[in-house]
Amino acid sequence: MDPLLVAGGGIGGLGAALALARAGYPVRLFERSAEFRELGAGIQLGPNVFHMFDRLGIREAIEADAVQPDALVMRCAIHGHEITRVPLGEAMVARFGNPYAVTHRADLHATLLHACEAEPGIALETGRSVAGFRQDAAGVTLRFEDGAEARGTALIGADGLWSRIRQQVVGDGPPVVSGHIAYRAVLPMAQVPEALRQARVVLWAGPRLHLVHYPLRRGELMNLVAVFHSDHYEEGWDQAGDTALLWRHFEGTRPEVRAMLERIETWRFWVLCDREPNRGWTQGRVTLLGDAAHPMLQYLAQGANMALEDAVCLADQLRLQDDIPTALSAYEDLRVLRAGRVQAMARVYGEIYHAAGVRAELRDIMLADRDPVAAREAMAWLYEKPLWPGAPA
Repeated sequence: MDPLLVAGGGIGGLGAALALARAGYPVRLFERSAEFRELGAGIQLGPNVFHMFDRLGIREAIEADAVQPDALVMRCAIHGHEITRVPLGEAMVARFGNPYAVTHRADLHATLLHACEAEPGIALETGRSVAGFRQDAAGVTLRFEDGAEARGTALIGADGLWSRIRQQVVGDGPPVVSGHIAYRAVLPMAQVPEALRQARVVLWAGPRLHLVHYPLRRGELMNLVAVFHSDHYEEGWDQAGDTALLWRHFEGTRPEVRAMLERIETWRFWVLCDREPNRGWTQGRVTLLGDAAHPMLQYLAQGANMALEDAVCLADQLRLQDDIPTALSAYEDLRVLRAGRVQAMARVYGEIYHAAGVRAELRDIMLADRDPVAAREAMAWLYEKPLWPGAPA
């Protein structure tokens, strides 16, 4: 059997390779970098993605590195008052069957990589930059920038926000620049102000900005992400940050916010982009996955979670269908509305976090008396176990 081809060795690509191999398919995965590595720092894991960890057989390894925070808390970055709080821990497990956790993106990526390396049916190849593809009734030929080619029965484009596979399948140009920039950094916990060394996710919301922080690696590190509105654009998401620019935007924020920011000497930044939800990810024996299919802003913390849901759903449809184009089409149909809802709602949450003036006052009033049970139920559409044909009940 010719292998299934996966373009992209990030979280989504490795998740797809692992899910497909566990379903009995040979896989060749191509990563453009010279080595497998994951940029970035913290990542949030909703209860929904733990079902995917179970399916992929990596839950124990994920939980060994992760932190399970006790609450999600929103505070005002200007005045300091608590806007809302959602208890996590046992309450989350009781409602959704799984915890809410946070982990280092590199740890999640490494866990997936090690699991793929242990699968004899997966061939991992680095330094392979994808240029395009052609397909016929029997399979797909993937072309690389160096002129080499690879043949497979299908192609999964998991090559991220600036996906070359997407441009050939959908052809909709560059992603949408949101006007938001995110600066990220990680601190050793010993350098964090003692009053802020909490096992929780805290978001300081301000006008056209926010700071979020939470612990990583069993509580040894603190992850910080500072976001503000800007018209600056630079492709990629691992650029050196201008500290002076960051401080200008966070002028006037609470001492607690500034105390976190001032402890960071070096920041990395990325420009936040997404796309309008749309159909058309699939073309015959080629389909898209993760950010290549449905890039989203980070305000619901679901990008990697959605990619891993994609991976497991795709493998399930291929197991159910003898015809590959039919299976890929079914996969898109099953995923497009769920992923599209997250894309749309992430934009809405960004507006809520960054509200100013009367909008911020209305937000605070609306959220101040929200019952914790109601808060959890408002997220049930996202955190409950996703179901589709072929998935275990």
